[in-house]
Amino acid sequence: MRKNPIFQRETLGTAVLHVRSGRATSRTTLAKALGISPSTTGLYIDQLIADRYLDESGLNQGPMGRPRRILTTRSDAGWFAGVEFNAQRIQAAGVDFSGSLKASVEMALTSEDTAESVIKSILTCVARLANKMKGGLLSVGLGVPGLVDAQAGVGLHYAFIPDWNNVPVVEKIGSKLQVPVILQNNLRAIALAERWFGRGHDLNDYIILGPRSGFGIAMVQGGRLIEGAHFAAGEVGRWPWPLGGDASGNSQEMHHVLSAPATWRRLAGAGPRARKPEDLRAALASVAGVEGPVWDAVCMDYARVIGCLHMILDTGVFILHGPLTVLGERFCQSIVDSACHLMPALHTAGLQVVHSALGDNAGALGAASLAMEAWMPA
Repeated sequence: MRKNPIFQRETLGTAVLHVRSGRATSRTTLAKALGISPSTTGLYIDQLIADRYLDESGLNQGPMGRPRRILTTRSDAGWFAGVEFNAQRIQAAGVDFSGSLKASVEMALTSEDTAESVIKSILTCVARLANKMKGGLLSVGLGVPGLVDAQAGVGLHYAFIPDWNNVPVVEKIGSKLQVPVILQNNLRAIALAERWFGRGHDLNDYIILGPRSGFGIAMVQGGRLIEGAHFAAGEVGRWPWPLGGDASGNSQEMHHVLSAPATWRRLAGAGPRARKPEDLRAALASVAGVEGPVWDAVCMDYARVIGCLHMILDTGVFILHGPLTVLGERFCQSIVDSACHLMPALHTAGLQVVHSALGDNAGALGAASLAMEAWMPA
C-alpha cells in the first residue's frame, strides 16, 4: 500500500464510492475499478472492513470460476446531510452510509429572510435531521442557488435574497457543525441526485433543465459536473429573450418567459403580473390538459432553447426538474416534436427530453450526494 496519506484517503474514499454505487461487488471488480493490483486492493478492503465502513459476506457465483465474496457498505457507519434552498423554502435530507434516504425536513422562507437567517435555518434543519438519524454526522452537502464558488465555499450571488452576496457558506456552517461541508450550485447538486437516485445512474452525459423561480441548466459531461471558468456554466436564464435580442438593450431575460411561474401564467391565461399560486404544482396540473395555440407556443419556446443546447452539447438526455414535471410526458414530447420541426437536423441527433422521477427533495438528495462523493475516511 502506498505511504502517501492523501493518496490513501482518496483511494479509500473512491473504493467506498464504487461499492456503494454497485460498480464493484467483490475484491476483483473493485481492483479493476480502481486500476490497482488485487493485492493492494485487498489491503484497502481489509482496512475499510476493520474500520467498519465495509462488510464482506455471502457468496456471489459468477458464470465461471470460484464464487466471490460480496462487498457491501455498512449503513450504520454514519450519515450525510444534504440541504438545498431557494427563495421559498429549505429542504434537507438525511442519507445513511449506504446511500439510502432515511429522513427529510422542510422549512419555509419568506421575503424577509436575510443571508444570516437562512444560515441559521440551515443549521436548524440539520439539527432536526440529527434527531431522526442513527450514528454520527460525517459531512454536509449544500445546494445553493445562484452563482457559487464551490472551491472557495462561497455563495457569490442570488438575486432572490437581497444580501446574498459573497457569503462564506462553508465557513459559517462548518464552524458550527465541525464536519466537512461541500458547496455546489443547487441545479448541479440535482444532477448528482439523478446520478445516485434517478435517471442518470448509467449515463455519462446529461443535462438538468431547471425551470423554477428562474431558469437554468446543469451539465454532466464525461461523468463530470461542468462549472465553467467563472462558475456560471448553465446560467442560460440570463440569455436575452427573444433569442435574437433587442438592439436597444431593452429586451427581457429568458427567466421571465420560461420560469415555472411564467409558464403557468401563459398556460392559465393569467396576466404577466398575476400572483403566483400558493401551490404552483397543483395550479400547473390543472392546466396540463390545455391544447391549442398557447400550449404550442410554450412548447416551441422551450424547443428553441433546448434545440440550440443540443446542437452545441449533443447530450444523452435532458431531464426536466421542478414544478413543470406535472405537465407530464406530453409536455416533454411536444418540446421534442417542436424542436425537430424548427431544426430538421435534430431528427437524427438523438434529442430526448424526459421528466425526472425524483420529487421536490431532489435538491436535498443531490446535496447529500455531494457529501457522499466527497467523503474520505479520517
